[in-house]
Amino acid sequence: MTNTPTRIVLADDQDDIRSGFRLVLDSQPDMTVVGVAADGNGALELARRLRPDVVLADIRMPGIDGLELTRLLAGPGVAHPTRVIVVTTFDLDDYVHTALRNGAGGFLLKRSGPTLLIEGVRAAMAGDALISPQITVRLLSRLTTPPPPPLPSPLSPPPLPSPAAGPGADPLTHREQDIVRLVARGWTNSRIADELFISPGTVKTHIANVQTKLGTANRVGIAAWAWQTGLAVPEP
Repeated sequence: MTNTPTRIVLADDQDDIRSGFRLVLDSQPDMTVVGVAADGNGALELARRLRPDVVLADIRMPGIDGLELTRLLAGPGVAHPTRVIVVTTFDLDDYVHTALRNGAGGFLLKRSGPTLLIEGVRAAMAGDALISPQITVRLLSRLTTPPPPPLPSPLSPPPLPSPAAGPGADPLTHREQDIVRLVARGWTNSRIADELFISPGTVKTHIANVQTKLGTANRVGIAAWAWQTGLAVPEP
């Protein structure tokens, strides 16, 4: 049984961006671009007619912008949601929060390069959400300065789990902790694999195990946990 390539629609108002993204994605044996649109209205029509696996959407486009397009295709209450990855020039926290609230399966900066674009599509197909490293580190590192802890009280809630253990009985292994630190820096599976001299498939397996132990839905949740518990540290 042959695997069907991931079917992608591109939405961006710049010709050179559409052409460049199409060249990158069509070069992958497991991906094919089935439609392109220069504005949000055209992208919505294409997505509803072609039913692609993934839509890559710029934010600032004529007509419907990328954030509203995301809500219409992937937001809460959509009967048959489509995976949407926002790919933009604009590195603004409000855009990131709105895109994720609206159901985006990733938020990538155009300057992040072709490798992250490809990984973003594959992550979305796997049910994960990939965010550009620059954004991940900026948003989550703020969790390293929490408010002062309350005075001890018999009614105080239990503290967050230590870096060595999730909320369940199984602690994270040393290898899993290494991977979690790099996930918290926004590194891709390929980069983590190169750093630790293991295969990307092994990295993916470790991440799946960590998600189970921590009870998180994706790598963004892993990164948030790492910053909250102090396991993550800023990249030197």
